[in-house]
Amino acid sequence: MNIKRSILLRVRVVFILVALVAAAIPYRVAQLQLDKGDKWREKAETINFQYREVAATRGNIYAGDGSLLATSLPFYRVALDPTIVKEDRFKAKIDSLSVFLSGFYKDKSAKAYKRMITDARKDHKRYIVLNRKQIGYQDMQQMAKWPIFRGGRLGGGVLFEKVEKRYRPFNSLASRTVGFLNEDEYGAGIEYSFNEFLRGTDGKALFQRLAGGSWKPVFDAEDVKPENGFDVVTTLDVNIQDVAETALLRQLEDREAEFGSVIVMEVKTGEIKAIANLQRNKSGNGYGENYNYAIGDQGNTEPGSTFKLLSMLALLEENKVSLNDKVETGNGAHRFYDRTMRDAKNGGYGTLTVREAFEKSSNVGISKLVDEYFGSSPSKFMAYLDKVGLKEPLGFQLIGEGKPYFKTPGDKNWYGTSLPWISIGYEIKLNPIHTLSLYNAVANGGTMVKPMIVKSIVRGNTIEKLYETEVIRQQIASDKTIKQLQELLEGVVDRGTARNIVDADYKIAGKTGTAQKLVDGKYTRKYYTSFAGYFPADRPKYSMIVVIDNPKGFAAYGGDVSAPVFKEIADRIYALDLELNPHNQKEIFIAEDNVNPKYPFTRAGRGEELNEIFEELGVKANPANAEQWVRTVSNAEPVQWENNDMDAPSVPDVSGLPLRDALFILENKGLNVNYSGKGVVRKQSINPGSKLVPNATINLVLG
Repeated sequence: MNIKRSILLRVRVVFILVALVAAAIPYRVAQLQLDKGDKWREKAETINFQYREVAATRGNIYAGDGSLLATSLPFYRVALDPTIVKEDRFKAKIDSLSVFLSGFYKDKSAKAYKRMITDARKDHKRYIVLNRKQIGYQDMQQMAKWPIFRGGRLGGGVLFEKVEKRYRPFNSLASRTVGFLNEDEYGAGIEYSFNEFLRGTDGKALFQRLAGGSWKPVFDAEDVKPENGFDVVTTLDVNIQDVAETALLRQLEDREAEFGSVIVMEVKTGEIKAIANLQRNKSGNGYGENYNYAIGDQGNTEPGSTFKLLSMLALLEENKVSLNDKVETGNGAHRFYDRTMRDAKNGGYGTLTVREAFEKSSNVGISKLVDEYFGSSPSKFMAYLDKVGLKEPLGFQLIGEGKPYFKTPGDKNWYGTSLPWISIGYEIKLNPIHTLSLYNAVANGGTMVKPMIVKSIVRGNTIEKLYETEVIRQQIASDKTIKQLQELLEGVVDRGTARNIVDADYKIAGKTGTAQKLVDGKYTRKYYTSFAGYFPADRPKYSMIVVIDNPKGFAAYGGDVSAPVFKEIADRIYALDLELNPHNQKEIFIAEDNVNPKYPFTRAGRGEELNEIFEELGVKANPANAEQWVRTVSNAEPVQWENNDMDAPSVPDVSGLPLRDALFILENKGLNVNYSGKGVVRKQSINPGSKLVPNATINLVLG
């Protein structure tokens, strides 16, 4: 009996404890809701709502004449909140909307689109992407008028999510200089180097997290609008850039070379008007702009004979020689310790004046002079590198400038043969832009200016930052020495290794360079050819360097390979620049065609390209024939086009065309083209429809 009572007592205790625990649970829940409710509600909102970054619109990049080199065009991804629209409107319009979607995207039937949207509405999905294909601004405007969509974001639930893409109106022109920026914010050229200005400041907006992990923007009064990036205005001239790339490519293809670079710079200001870099594609089929050899580390190489200008500067500054002194070069071979220096000419030049040694680019003559007067004090010779500003990088505006390399007397890698070989451009490394800076300083009366490619950072009409010409060295040598160096450079073209580019209309000054390439520690029969100089020699305005690596064929020297490219580019610039060639202003031209002034950069062109540009810019236009050259014939929207027959056996009408297109058409007709001004063709000196005369010269005015 006592046992039964004990058991019953224990059972009663257990029931009481269970009841107490059961009563405590809802109390604890209520307590948590009261005490911690705000915290958990905030956490839930954080999970489902977030302020996320909204990308700013990237700034534009312009050429010096205002031509657009890079811009951001808006594209859109179309999404929908199918729960927004009212039931009666949804039922009345869903069929029509589905037909529009199917007809536009052409990827699924109208029934499939209706099913997708209806099912999402039934499942109370607040966000669906209707199609992953991105659309242009003009398409977005048309879609906004479609059934349901015309209710907008709040009434129809449509979301046009902007995605910006970088667009280059001139395609590959100066592509490596304009550069790029990838998703990790690594890149090259202006896009990378000036990213801090171009990228702008991102904003913030409230987004809601939906099923499937997608995020939908939600209007909120606390949204922070993005601040768009600044525009970058460069010093580039699109016409000179085009001429430089065309001339370089032609020679690279003819000589089957590995790569080539051209830099064109304005003497007084240091403003770069063109940088062209072309390299053979890995497939061996064609050339592309894959690396900036003009300024980068991979362009650092032994310059060869263009460095002889520095050797002559040192000799003249020290009053060691005069230009009429004699130097014995013998049979073209001279032994320095255990190495033999050789001239390019078999049998040598015999006895030369110092002037002739430079003009003929005698390795033996220059190296003997430098070794004779600086051999006992090589540090004095090497000090001239610092005096002229070549010892360190120039501080160029683009990231990635290569660092010059020079040996130091007394180091373990300095030998008795080092100075003679350095004097002719070996055992050192320079970029083309470093070499050009030296030549530009000689053209500029001895003042070395820093090369520049960006002249301002702007937003609208406001200049945020202005870059002005910066002097690196006020005077790299005495006036007397500079004048003698100018005489030497003119002599190279008049009587020396570049006499093949003498021009009757204007004078060129410069120096050829041919350096054997060092491969696996041995010099080979592969060459790095170059020509550096300036023009017009009597009133220098432009300096230029052309380098071509490993050209094939006979006479693969700087005078035969690089100098002709220099001449071709200089000829074009001389014809273009009215300051240098004022007689161009006296030409009589035909009247300008009646073209559409509203679209000055799309007056004429290839139908396929104009269709693409107008679509991306959101300008209404009737489709142009993709296979034809067309021109504007209507001032009203939508823009109207007419075919422009360029295949007729007569002089074509190129008015309204960009320079590149006009040159392509006219030169294929066998015409020689001179041009002046900037922009598109406004006038031509031979009437359209005139009989074609082979090798006739046609003058174009751009504006």
